[in-house]
Amino acid sequence: MDADGQGDGSGRGQGQGGAGDNLTPEELAQMLYQSLLRADQAMMRASARQAVKRYAGMEPGRPVGGTYYLYRTLRNLDLDGMLDRLMDAAREQSPEELTALEERLETDEYEHRIEQFKQEVEAEIRRRLVADRGVEAMAKTLRKPLPEDIDFMHASREEMVSLRKALQPLTRRLAVRLARKRRHGRKGALDFRSTVRHSLSYGGVPAEPKFRYPRPTKPEIFVIADISGSVAAFARFTLHLVHAIAGQFSKVRSFVFIDGIDEVTGFFEGTEDILEAIHRVNTEADVVWVDGHSDYGHAFEVFWQRHGREIGPKTTVLILGDARNNYHASQSWVIKEIRHKARHVYWLNPEPKAYWDTGDSIVGEYGVHCDGTFECRNLRQLERFVDHLV
Repeated sequence: MDADGQGDGSGRGQGQGGAGDNLTPEELAQMLYQSLLRADQAMMRASARQAVKRYAGMEPGRPVGGTYYLYRTLRNLDLDGMLDRLMDAAREQSPEELTALEERLETDEYEHRIEQFKQEVEAEIRRRLVADRGVEAMAKTLRKPLPEDIDFMHASREEMVSLRKALQPLTRRLAVRLARKRRHGRKGALDFRSTVRHSLSYGGVPAEPKFRYPRPTKPEIFVIADISGSVAAFARFTLHLVHAIAGQFSKVRSFVFIDGIDEVTGFFEGTEDILEAIHRVNTEADVVWVDGHSDYGHAFEVFWQRHGREIGPKTTVLILGDARNNYHASQSWVIKEIRHKARHVYWLNPEPKAYWDTGDSIVGEYGVHCDGTFECRNLRQLERFVDHLV
């Protein structure tokens, strides 16, 4: 855990303590695991209370939105890792190997329990905000967001459905906008012959200069996406969006990584079901090199060795991830080399800017070699960014 997320654990200014106030992060994680394993609502509620006390960093009178506290708390709990742990337990306890259907049912059940826990965390934050600021102020900070404003990294199952519904009209709107933007580009050089020819109608006076309209070229896109942990949802939606508007680019190639990297362009070719392609990315891509923990430096090195020569002046490279590198070497020279060859290099980060370059985040090391680094936590921010692609 990084210093920003964990806080001091003292619970000062957060009400009177209870029996579990001195739980270590490991003990709290075990308590949460047991509550989810047993579907123990009371223990879940106690875990949520302790998690908010330890990780939210709430202070009386501080004018901060409830969604900020929710983000800080959930970010430190590694609920994706908790789901993996619960599924491992389910497999171990089964007398026979689970079928695909049984796996899906077990996963659905544990995901449902994790959603219940998230609701308990939100309820605890709401309770503390009401005690501190009153009901009206609290309602403003934890209001239900529009689909365009839902945070990719902490969306509930219901919110994910809303996101997917909002994505289809968004891709159509963006495709029209990009096509119009390309058509109405700047004028080219003066067309001398055409100008002289048209001047005859003005007695030889070149009153109406004519210009060549350069044929607009479509850029090619390389998407390099971290699909580890909580950033996976962000990568899914961005891949979905890019491939849905693929007609606006001459070529779209996609690469995904954790500590290894794999090209997944073929998963999207010849299919209109992008959701199925995304599922294949999550289940078939070869992205684990050693231990399955993010290693941006190694992934970038391998990408450069395999595909660096294929990047050219028409290539826009889009890198998706939080740049939390588990304290491995950054190998930021790769991004520098890519920038020398490419048309543009952009970095999209689904974390709030306040968290960039804290703990094991090294987005700043990479950002100095990019044309821009953008906070991209929801569809609204993703839509605004797309204008930079052409």
